Amino acid sequence: MDLLINVGLPVSLAIIMLSLGIGLEAADFRRVISRRYPFAIGAVCQVVLLPVAAFATVKIFALPPAIAVGFMLLSFCPGGVTSNILSKLAKADVALSVSLTAVISLLSIVTVPILAAWSIDHFMAEDAPEVSISSLALAMFLITTLPVAIGVGLRHFAPGLANRIDAPLSKLATILFVLIVIAALAGNWQLFVDNLGIMGAGLISLNLALLLIGLGLARAAKLSWNEAKTISIETGIQNSTLGITLAALITGTESGFSPLALPSAVYGITMYAVAIPFITWYRNR
Repeated sequence: MDLLINVGLPVSLAIIMLSLGIGLEAADFRRVISRRYPFAIGAVCQVVLLPVAAFATVKIFALPPAIAVGFMLLSFCPGGVTSNILSKLAKADVALSVSLTAVISLLSIVTVPILAAWSIDHFMAEDAPEVSISSLALAMFLITTLPVAIGVGLRHFAPGLANRIDAPLSKLATILFVLIVIAALAGNWQLFVDNLGIMGAGLISLNLALLLIGLGLARAAKLSWNEAKTISIETGIQNSTLGITLAALITGTESGFSPLALPSAVYGITMYAVAIPFITWYRNR
């Protein structure tokens, strides 16, 4: 278990972020300037709306402190490669999705440590583990920002190599992700069983609400249908592997997977059940 947490978890996330970087080009970052308005709508939804909706969900469902923190950690994690793939399947604006993922993922090195520290202090009070924002930011840089930068560099300087390793990396990351979700559930099995009903209902409700709110705001902002689909997906889809990794970084690994990782692990399963009907609708309209 310790090997999976200490090695498999950060390696899995780094591989996922490397795979994300390999799919990016400099144009994906420059596009933010030329498409400021739709990007701004998507960024506000991800950075502001998402945590606010998660906070409201936690309060409405009266979740236990550790589970509440886990919900908040999940809400701080951008969609990553998964949101890009789902945008493509939904025939949405993939270029906008990639640009949002690229920039928000890089910004997360600043936003996530600060918001995570606040959440732990707010919900866990005297039971809160000590969190070093600088240490968390450094860890975030090493396992998220640096792999993305390496991937972008490979795409630019060695496109042939990038194309060859992209698919195997994605497959490996998927296998590791499945193992991590299973281990996180197994390590907190009793807590999982005791809170499955309320936690599952909270996660599904939050996921549904975010997909619908993202779509509604985008349409209210007069974005095109393809742009609105992208905003919906980027708002409603989170990187559960990053959520599990954050929980491990915050609480340490001496006692196995932290209860803080449980919402992200469950979300890694429920997300697809919620997203598939939306993707089917988006694809056919």
